Amino acid sequence: MSDDIRNRHGAFSWAELMTPDTEGAKSFYSSLLGWELQDFPMENFAYTVVKTGGEQVGGIMPLPPGAPAHMPPSWGCYITVDDVDAVAEKAFSLGANVLVPPQDIPSVGRFAVLQDPQGAMFNIITYFERF
Repeated sequence: MSDDIRNRHGAFSWAELMTPDTEGAKSFYSSLLGWELQDFPMENFAYTVVKTGGEQVGGIMPLPPGAPAHMPPSWGCYITVDDVDAVAEKAFSLGANVLVPPQDIPSVGRFAVLQDPQGAMFNIITYFERF
C-alpha cells in the first residue's frame, strides 16, 4: 500500500466543485491555476477530473438532479476513512446528520455525505483502490 497521505484515515483526500456552469468553471480554473482537466462520461453527466502535476486532486461536476434552483456553486471536501459505514454510524451517534447514506461510486469507493452538529457538510470516503 502506498504511503500517500490521502490513504490515511482522517486525511482530506479530494476536493469537488458542484456548479451549474461546468464549462465556465473549467475555463476559469484551468486558466487561473494551470490545472489539467480530463472528462469522464458518467451515466447522466460528464465528470471532470482535475490534475496538477499529473496527479488527480479533485473534480468538477454539474449540480445534482433535484438540487434546489437557488443552490449556489460550492466546493466540497472528501475525508478518507477506513470504513464509511462505521464512521457514518458513529457520526450519527455523535449528533451528525447523514444526508446521503453510505453508497458506492463505481470503480472509486464508498462514500457518504454528512452534516456535523454545527451544520457544516462534508463527505467521507473509503477508496476501493488506494493512491
